[in-house]
Amino acid sequence: MSLFSVFTLLGGLAFFIYGMNQMSHSLERIAGSKMERIINKMTKNRLSGLLMGCIITVAIQSSSAVTVMLVGLVNSGLMNIGNTVAVIMGSNIGTTITAWLMSLVGISSDNVFVKMLKPESFSPILAFVGIGLIMLSKKPVKKDVGNSFVGVAILMYGMMLMSSSVAPLADSPSFSGLLVSFKNPILGVLTGLIVTAIIQSSAASVGMLQAISMTGSISYGMAVPIIMGQNIGTCATAILSSIGVNKNAKRVAAIHLSFNLIGTLFFMVLYFGLHMIFDFSFVDEPIKPMGIALCHSIFNIATTVLLLPFSNQLVMLASKTIKTEPERQIAFLDDRIFEMPSIAIGECEKLSHEMAEIAWRSVSEAINNIFDHSREADEHIADAENMVDKYEDRLGSYLIRFSGREISVNDSRTVSKILHTIGDFERISDHSLNLTESAREISEKGIVMSESAEKELKKLGEAIEEIVQKTINAYISNDAVLALEIEPLEQVIDVYTETVRQNHIDRLRKGECTIERGFVLADILNNYERISDHCSNIAIAVIQADSDTYDPHEYIKNLHTNDDMQYERLYNIYREKYISEG
Repeated sequence: MSLFSVFTLLGGLAFFIYGMNQMSHSLERIAGSKMERIINKMTKNRLSGLLMGCIITVAIQSSSAVTVMLVGLVNSGLMNIGNTVAVIMGSNIGTTITAWLMSLVGISSDNVFVKMLKPESFSPILAFVGIGLIMLSKKPVKKDVGNSFVGVAILMYGMMLMSSSVAPLADSPSFSGLLVSFKNPILGVLTGLIVTAIIQSSAASVGMLQAISMTGSISYGMAVPIIMGQNIGTCATAILSSIGVNKNAKRVAAIHLSFNLIGTLFFMVLYFGLHMIFDFSFVDEPIKPMGIALCHSIFNIATTVLLLPFSNQLVMLASKTIKTEPERQIAFLDDRIFEMPSIAIGECEKLSHEMAEIAWRSVSEAINNIFDHSREADEHIADAENMVDKYEDRLGSYLIRFSGREISVNDSRTVSKILHTIGDFERISDHSLNLTESAREISEKGIVMSESAEKELKKLGEAIEEIVQKTINAYISNDAVLALEIEPLEQVIDVYTETVRQNHIDRLRKGECTIERGFVLADILNNYERISDHCSNIAIAVIQADSDTYDPHEYIKNLHTNDDMQYERLYNIYREKYISEG
């Protein structure tokens, strides 16, 4: 093999891997938030997990990436190890689609329609259309479609380069002599394993095997063990990714490895055992790219059918292999799922929902604690505030890393919404903690509010509970219509707060209240007012979530300068409910 052919082979492999990455990243951006919904469906049952694992792998064209993602999800505590087994099996089936795509290189026919299926026929068309979409389209989704087309074209061009570089080997005596050694099935398995582990892609190693098969020098007997070895070699990525994670995450990689090892051992014994008995005639026949794709699919489907009923046993085997060890703290958001942005962003959104609910419970408990103080409630609210602080810090640090990455428009808007709101949730939690300090002061100093002041505070507390609950519900359900109710209620709270302040001054003048009570009352009113302000900020973020700009000041300005009938109607309803009755 000449030095030029070696460089051509390596260049073809480079084009192949780059094209695959380009295609998979573009497809993932197109899928966007749908990927996160697919992840949620994984946990329902084995069959849905199998199907979803297959779908995701077809979408991103990498079973290794799916397994690494599962390691990250389990390490983050976002997924149960038992739910990963079927997904891993589905990903092994999904990755065979690439081999079928690459097998088109080996098509030969004079039929014009069959010729159109050959990569040299459709790849230039795909590249032309893809570049056109990238250059002319303004919509990011169409640009991603264009990028995926270009990725497929580059992938197929790389495959053709590899095929042309090894074509001269068909007449090389030294190459023929080398291939004789691959008749040893153990050596074939080891070769497939090592090559795949080195290049970290079973699809690429299968593509190389398909390119070599076009020389006519590879037989079925040689190819089958290599294909089995390639399935074991693809586990290397997951094994490397499991370094430094908790034991359950390590067990995900162990399940992936044991699945392929057991499948290889079983079918190697079955295949060669039956060959010894029936003497298969096809064993020594040359295999073509389509034959390799077929063997690849049969092996993975058959292994799945064999082992899917024993999913629990695979988990038990992994548990015995990875012994129990002291658990380190589970990662809040594992970096492994960062490589799949749509899934990572979906999990961040879930965590922001948890953060919002913690803040809501904290406010509700703090308001009830003002006139029915307990140390237990103080501790609950303090713990909640610490938890919300951690959510804000880790979510913010994690999400800001997406600023330099290409993600879908929907994912970008989700990131923006979360980043614009988590600070408000954290401040709401802070104000809840401030309210507990006021409640503790009232309790410890034996401060007794006047009957009218207590009545006003309780009515205002009801308004605060309503605005926080509506805000959290609007945020979690992404309900812009519900979010429109927040600003008029916030304005009513501002008006009522000022009324309560003025009433306190009047009581102070009449001697019906004391300065000490006034300080506590002022603190409570300030915290109530700040809480409603943060609710307004969150509501605006929800309303503007589908917009490319975020300008709360402009929104408020337009709301108050324009005659908004809906706003006026809601404002009057809340004014009647809280101020008129107050």
